[in-house]
Amino acid sequence: MDHKLPPGIEVFERGWLSANNILHFGEQDTSLVDSGYWSHQNLTVDLVRLSLQRHGMKALNKLINTHLHSDHCGGNAALAKTFDCQVYIPFAEQAAVSNWDSALLSYENLGQECPRFTYQGLLIPGDEILLGRYNWKILAAPGHDPHSVMLYQADYRILISGDALWEDGFGAIFPEIWGEPGFEEVAQTLDLIETLAIDCVIPGHGAPFSDVTKALATARSRLDYLASDPSRNTRQSAKVLLKYRLLEWRNRNILDVRNWIASTPALIGAAKMLNMEMSEFAQWLPMALVKSGVAKIEGDQLIDIAG
Repeated sequence: MDHKLPPGIEVFERGWLSANNILHFGEQDTSLVDSGYWSHQNLTVDLVRLSLQRHGMKALNKLINTHLHSDHCGGNAALAKTFDCQVYIPFAEQAAVSNWDSALLSYENLGQECPRFTYQGLLIPGDEILLGRYNWKILAAPGHDPHSVMLYQADYRILISGDALWEDGFGAIFPEIWGEPGFEEVAQTLDLIETLAIDCVIPGHGAPFSDVTKALATARSRLDYLASDPSRNTRQSAKVLLKYRLLEWRNRNILDVRNWIASTPALIGAAKMLNMEMSEFAQWLPMALVKSGVAKIEGDQLIDIAG
């Protein structure tokens, strides 16, 4: 649906392991929104380099992160090194990144990886930022991640939503599985989106879409389902974390999978919330993926099934 976008915006639709990258290019600025997962960093660098060459651009000026989950910022270090661009992160993450604080950053907690990077700019909700040819308003979007932001271009009615809104829902509500609020924050973010005049949403995953009314209805229905029984969100978030890791592994010895589950803090918390012993939980979670049809077991291997 790139025909919905004005000149100077190009979307690299990446799938699930790496979030979408959105390149903005103009005479005064060239910027990229989100950088994918670290294991795809070389591909991300190549995609950006080839696109810059195709559009006759000499430099990448800025790299913007909608939030700091590893699928959105895992390529930061490589892109900054290659293009000497400035990295902009959500305002509330500045201390965590400055100190590379594993207790505040999500990577250890979620069992993921992200090469260390530094930042030069902050994304402050209410401010505007130039991306390529257009000014974008920065909007707070807590829920999936407490510090997420979205970017809104009023003239062309475009929303870069990160994981706050997809065509079929939104990103997993991870804060709830370690005892922090998330349901109400998701609801408030959806309320905010509903107030905006939007012709096109560029989500963190999936193709750009225009039926915002339908997407919001789907998201609200999903939120009501999860919030009415928080154990549903816990189980779903746990499955998302293992599926994500399996996307990278492709296949893994089942004993190694269970050991990873038992050593991942967010999953330890999920087991406690579900009142399951860790040994029981580590047995249940891989089978939950199999039951959902997104993985299979052959011999001693848990194998990813593309969704």
